[in-house]
This record gives sequence, structure tokens and C-alpha cells, in this order.
Amino acid sequence: MADRQGGCSCGQLRFIVQGDPLRVGVCHCLDCRKHHGALFFAAAVFAENTVKITGQSASHKGRHICPDCGSSVYAVSGGEVELHLGAFDAPDQFTPTYELWTDRRESWLTPISGAGQHARARDADN
Repeated sequence: MADRQGGCSCGQLRFIVQGDPLRVGVCHCLDCRKHHGALFFAAAVFAENTVKITGQSASHKGRHICPDCGSSVYAVSGGEVELHLGAFDAPDQFTPTYELWTDRRESWLTPISGAGQHARARDADN
């Protein structure tokens, strides 16, 4: 299994994860948009016991940022860690398999080819 690494922009807060993610997705919900200051959020979700975090973080409602540079790096909930795709050191390691809250996606953004589309949260659509 390959180790994958990443962290904040200043390097103080780092992570290393082994193995493949449980899932990879994109979210367009208002909460994610506001937290990240971007039109959508993308993450690879791993079991908590496969992720090692080093350095200090500041957190709010399970979302962790670097207190030094302000980079949003990861979130923790329900025994899982969402590692933000933009925080990985190497690009293009993961392809999203689903999009959430597509009813909030910008009209000029096209759906991700091959990814499941969910107007709201995944379990709300099923």
C-alpha cells in the first residue's frame, strides 16, 4: 500500500495516510462553500485509524485548520477523516465518484463525468 502525504501551506500541520480511500467526493452545499471559500469542496475519506496527523490544528465542529497559516486541511466525524484533495502534496491522485448537493452547483460548472449525482446528501436521495 502506498503512503500519501499532505498538509497545510506552511508545513506545520501534516498528515500521512496508507491505502486507498473509502470514497472520494465533491460537495456543493452552502456549509462547505462557506467554510472553504470556494464553489465546491473535494475530499478523500479514510478510516480514522489509517490517518496519522502531526502538528497542531485549530478546529470548529470537526473541521481542522492550521492555526499558523489558516489552511483548511481535514475534517473528522464518525470514525472517518476527510482529507482535502487540495492539501495532498501530489496532485491528481484521486477521482471523485460522487457529487453532493448538485442543486447548489453553479450553473456554469458541468457534472463530473462518471460520478454519481445527488441533488442533496447521498442518503437523502436514496
